[in-house]
Amino acid sequence: MDSRLVRGANVHEVGLMQEALRIALEHADAARAARVHSLTLRIGPLSGVENDALRFAFEVVTPGSAAEGAELILEEVPVQCWCVGCARLFQPADYVFRCPDCQQISGDVRQGREFDLLAVEIS
Repeated sequence: MDSRLVRGANVHEVGLMQEALRIALEHADAARAARVHSLTLRIGPLSGVENDALRFAFEVVTPGSAAEGAELILEEVPVQCWCVGCARLFQPADYVFRCPDCQQISGDVRQGREFDLLAVEIS
């Protein structure tokens, strides 16, 4: 891969997209499909992934593959924490995971770290 193409994306996102593409192409091969039309990824804000860099990385890694021209769908998942005091889930307003009802800080993150390949559309 030409390193000049990667300058707009973090190497981290390029590696993640290479792996997601590898998995998608494996599924396409197993199904004897010639084309990957879309990849859907579920991403949480705590995953350490930058969506714009991931989109750019997708454009960098797909040319010449069965996924060239495919659509990248990013499904964003909000952070959810569990409040022990209130016994309920809540979405924090910022990165201090404070329950909006009782103001207790939660260390129990239930959602928001995801980076999952959710779906691959092939034919």
